[in-house]
Amino acid sequence: MLLIIIRVMYAFICAGAAATLINSRSVVLPPIVDEHPFATFVVLMLLTQSVTFIDTLFPRKRLDLISAIYFGLLIGTLLAYLLNVALQPVLANSGFGAFATTLIVIVLPYICITLLLQTKDDFRFVIPYVEFAKEIKGGRPLLLDSSALIDGRIADVTDTHIFDTEILVPSFVLEEVQDIADSNDKVRRMRGRRGLDVLTKLQQNPNVDIRMYEVKEKDLEGQSVDQRLVALGKRLGGRIVTNDFNLNKVASVQGVDVVNLNDVANALKPRYLPGENLRIRVIREGEAMGQGVGYLDDGTMVVCEQSSALIGKEIDVIVTSVLQNSAGRMIFGRLGSVVSPMNQPART
Repeated sequence: MLLIIIRVMYAFICAGAAATLINSRSVVLPPIVDEHPFATFVVLMLLTQSVTFIDTLFPRKRLDLISAIYFGLLIGTLLAYLLNVALQPVLANSGFGAFATTLIVIVLPYICITLLLQTKDDFRFVIPYVEFAKEIKGGRPLLLDSSALIDGRIADVTDTHIFDTEILVPSFVLEEVQDIADSNDKVRRMRGRRGLDVLTKLQQNPNVDIRMYEVKEKDLEGQSVDQRLVALGKRLGGRIVTNDFNLNKVASVQGVDVVNLNDVANALKPRYLPGENLRIRVIREGEAMGQGVGYLDDGTMVVCEQSSALIGKEIDVIVTSVLQNSAGRMIFGRLGSVVSPMNQPART
């Protein structure tokens, strides 16, 4: 709305300035202006409003690109002037002086502009790379993976106010979730739609600083989503939020920090030490002979020895060891006692 108001004001100012110029008697104007004042007014308005038209064609502008072109042109012009001054004694009596001066004025600004555009991520001392944006809380940004969106736990984690930094959703991650939501497979389609619902929930949360991050780098084309996400994390110095075990390993190898939702969930689960007692309902047989498998309320798998014949019953398990990694946690134990169904209702 503010841009529309500014453009309307600009149009009125241009109209007033053009009318004042045409009717002015203190400025010498070409005879055609006096002969065709209205046509001159229309031409001036078309010229001035063409700037507005060009501005609307490119709604997304990057400050670093505009600044690189501006400063490259400025520095190139300054260097061309200094070089022409330095070469003037040599080229003054030469027949190639005018050609050399013209080439210097054209070539040096071009070299400076292309140099700044190609190395803009390496130069941090130039003013254009000061970011004119709202102050971002916290440290490095968080990059959401499609698996984290589909998983859905990220929305619950953000509700706890544990994240105080900006969350970015790269455009290629959003495209991947949309492709999954448009899949012909019913299960994949439901997973993709859940990811879009989680993203909508995050955007509607006033306590979450989240935005879409448009990625148009040509050097990332042809790579997988995981590779592009790792490359973007390295370039932005951000952390990747995922529950994908393989992406976790790839990013760690390349020096990109990862917030694994499985690790966060495991860190918040209660700790069980060898010798403690648990009560589970045996669901099925384990892989080894005599093992029975049950689950705690939080989904942790419990493998109990000598309990394969007790499927459907509740038993007490004495913890012997705990295995925990990014893929989850497993508890191993031995049979303590069997809970009688008459005295203890079975858990569902």
